[in-house]
Amino acid sequence: MRDHIFFYLNGASQKVTGPAIFETLSRYVREQKRETGTKIVCEEGDCGACTVLIGKQEGNTIRYLPVNSCIQYIFQADLTHVVTVEGLSKDGLTPVQDAMVRCHGAQCGYCTPGFIMAMHAVFEEKKTCSAAEAQRGLTGNLCRCTGYEPIIKAAMEVRDEPRIDALYPTAPILRDLSSAESAVRIGNFFKPATLAEAISFKAENPKCTIVQGATDVGVWRNKRAFESPSYLSLSAIDGLGEIALRDGALEAGGRVTLAQFEEAAATHVPEMAAILDRFGSPQIRNAGTLAGNIANASPIADTLPFLYVMNAELELTGRAGVRSVPIGSFYRGYKTLDLAQDEIITKIRIPTPRLGEILKLYKVSKRSHLDISSFTAAFLIRMAGGRIDAVRIAFGGVGPVVLRLPKTEAFLQGKSLDLAIFEGAGAIAREEIKPISDVRGSAEFRLQLGENILRKLYYALAA
Repeated sequence: MRDHIFFYLNGASQKVTGPAIFETLSRYVREQKRETGTKIVCEEGDCGACTVLIGKQEGNTIRYLPVNSCIQYIFQADLTHVVTVEGLSKDGLTPVQDAMVRCHGAQCGYCTPGFIMAMHAVFEEKKTCSAAEAQRGLTGNLCRCTGYEPIIKAAMEVRDEPRIDALYPTAPILRDLSSAESAVRIGNFFKPATLAEAISFKAENPKCTIVQGATDVGVWRNKRAFESPSYLSLSAIDGLGEIALRDGALEAGGRVTLAQFEEAAATHVPEMAAILDRFGSPQIRNAGTLAGNIANASPIADTLPFLYVMNAELELTGRAGVRSVPIGSFYRGYKTLDLAQDEIITKIRIPTPRLGEILKLYKVSKRSHLDISSFTAAFLIRMAGGRIDAVRIAFGGVGPVVLRLPKTEAFLQGKSLDLAIFEGAGAIAREEIKPISDVRGSAEFRLQLGENILRKLYYALAA
């Protein structure tokens, strides 16, 4: 077992131990390595100025994805290759950087390194990009000067951007990373090699925090001075990072990222993929996990209404063995889970819509993308003979947990597709929910949304 974090930074090996492993990647590269191209602005994963590329092993190669380094910690970089903006330009300006200069893609320049890294990530996957592809790849990067048009233009003009493996040959880096021991123990941080070791550590450390993406924990530590008694990483445990379709259901391991989930949903549940596209930036989805979104237990978590109407099940593994819990039974109250102290979410099983079933998902937020929801809704409907044969409804942001609406479901059962029927259902839904007022909307606003969404559903079905 190692007593240090081992990774590569711009082609050079790094070893970090002691309390320094809890430093953010952004501060490490700026303050320890004096590579100040990576900028720190929001420190909560919103603006993208701190974007770096994290390379992780996939088979016999390394795949590089953009993440927000301001909410990624040194211990999360273990056995990866981190590339910063300085690492791209070690042989002079790359085509991405040259295009940003020629197209006047920078004014004050503070956001520019993050844009360059996010733009390069697009070209890790393809040789050219359209305006729409550029916009999607740069969703997580904010600029207050240019109006984005010259940045998008720059992305569309890029040709022959060298991939990271052309700048830093994969073989020697992969050889070093692969030869290192997978397990790490440093102070109150543990990265075990087996699930049994993880379960034992969690049982013996009652208040430990499992950290995978750190998209919430990173914000808590940066902005709320949060500190956990101990931290547990599952990144070395085989099998937890896999997602596959089996027997009509998506099965996602406990550390499957939201980006992996989105990729699978695009094929098997396109309606959910559209919600995930609005969920957060590519940087956030590349780091955050589906299990983390579930365990965080927010009533406005964007994945939960979908999981509720699909009757998803959670596989929980502890010292006593494995048990399965329906998602609707997992939440006992606000932030209160049916999860024993030694248990870990090891799998999420999500049935996909069957032939004839209609899935509709809705998210209401002040911004279209990169915003926390004010209200969410999910509907799974099966029609037969012009009538509603079966229906499941789940609302988020209207109670301490995501709510199923049994009275509204019962009212719609057997009814025809008629506007007056759905308006009546909306009135019942309004009575079933108990929202509060907060910074994202008043209780009255959410009550009205709960009613109006049934009318919107009618028009979607009628179309």
